[in-house]
Amino acid sequence: MSVVVRFAPSPTGVLHIGSVRTALFNWLFARHHGGKFLLRIEDTDRLRSTAENARSILEILNWLELDWDGEPVVQSSRIERHKEVANELVRSGKAFYCTCSPEELAVKKEAAIKAGKSHKYDGKCREQVVRPFENAVIRLRAETCGVTILDDLVQERVSTENAQLDDLVLLRSDETPTYMLSVVVDDHDMGVTHVLRGDDHLTNTFRQIQIYKACGWDIPQFGHIPLIYGPDGAKLSKRHGAASAQDYMQLGYLPEAIFNYLLRLGWSHGDSEIISRSEAVEWFDITGVGKSPARFDMAKLQNLNAHYMKMKDDQAIFECMSPFLETEESITDSQKNDILRGMKSLKGRSRTLVDLAESAKIYISAPKVFDDACSKYATNEHLSLLQDFVNIVEAADNLQESSMLEATKILASERSVKLVEIAQAVRGALCGKLASPSVFEIIEIIGKSETIARVRSFIKKYSTI
Repeated sequence: MSVVVRFAPSPTGVLHIGSVRTALFNWLFARHHGGKFLLRIEDTDRLRSTAENARSILEILNWLELDWDGEPVVQSSRIERHKEVANELVRSGKAFYCTCSPEELAVKKEAAIKAGKSHKYDGKCREQVVRPFENAVIRLRAETCGVTILDDLVQERVSTENAQLDDLVLLRSDETPTYMLSVVVDDHDMGVTHVLRGDDHLTNTFRQIQIYKACGWDIPQFGHIPLIYGPDGAKLSKRHGAASAQDYMQLGYLPEAIFNYLLRLGWSHGDSEIISRSEAVEWFDITGVGKSPARFDMAKLQNLNAHYMKMKDDQAIFECMSPFLETEESITDSQKNDILRGMKSLKGRSRTLVDLAESAKIYISAPKVFDDACSKYATNEHLSLLQDFVNIVEAADNLQESSMLEATKILASERSVKLVEIAQAVRGALCGKLASPSVFEIIEIIGKSETIARVRSFIKKYSTI
């Protein structure tokens, strides 16, 4: 089967995570069938489209390694072609000039609403003389009888009465093409064979089929993918938290985790959950896409991201994490080495790169602030224990994790306290918080002088309170 698909985002805003899933499904469909995945930037809304949003679209696709074939098509560069098709449809009698003013149409629409009727263009100008009119629009002469049937690749057979479709505008009075016309012309000229997009476009598809028929062009196969909903069953939006793809980049998610999660969001292959890129290409087909909306589960995404972080090489995950390390100075080779030595434990406790970067700060510098919970271990008894612990570190020839653990057990026994009391007090002094990897692993990595300096600083801070 010859396959040419396209992803056609509009740069009028940030790229929604649902649009990214649409891009992913198109990319996989093309790669599975050995076809082409084309990219078109639909920027004909000149007032709201921005170059920054267009660049962001390319950045996100590159981040996810959704490579496209050929150069991106910029829709605004094809306006003359869109106008040419609209005028040809007029010449062939498949479209007509409409001189109804916006005010006149608004009055008719308001009257229909008041009467409780559905409103569509009443065909007033359908039979007027075929010649250009100033301030006129070009409308499609839509079919008024019969049924338009769509054998959808996802929704199966759906149909609509043609009487429900109106003579849609193809060219505005300022000679700019409408979305409906531009999409059809571009898909035809780009040789698109399959259009996979959100099911919110289903109504548009019936209208666009009318344009294909009027032009005498082959109609591509359509597949309408259910939208992504939030946990509450409403369409996923900012009120559910992160909704744009850029948000997930900034929140510290790995591209392979986003790829895997979006793949399984509305598509399945048996019971497989962790799916590699190569397996996805091999297994994907549109028949695996469900008809019902998928619900976005942030906890599931975080768990999947944690899995990919653990699986990633320590050096590679450090490079991914580096942009999230907010430090006043550049990371030194020594600090980087300390982080890499502790990376296995750090990864095991993190679900995002932001989490990982925050945890890694214990190997960069002493804490400047302490969590409120640390004050529990700042009593006179605990400060006395910490001073004894400093003495142990000073006298130790070996700061290996196992050796320091044994030395601290002996101290706990001598002072008749639980090991956890000393360990938590030391953790608070070293990290400024009570959640971290093994405190004895941290000591082994940061070394004697740094350990002693941090604990003494903690003792000094709380001794004066």
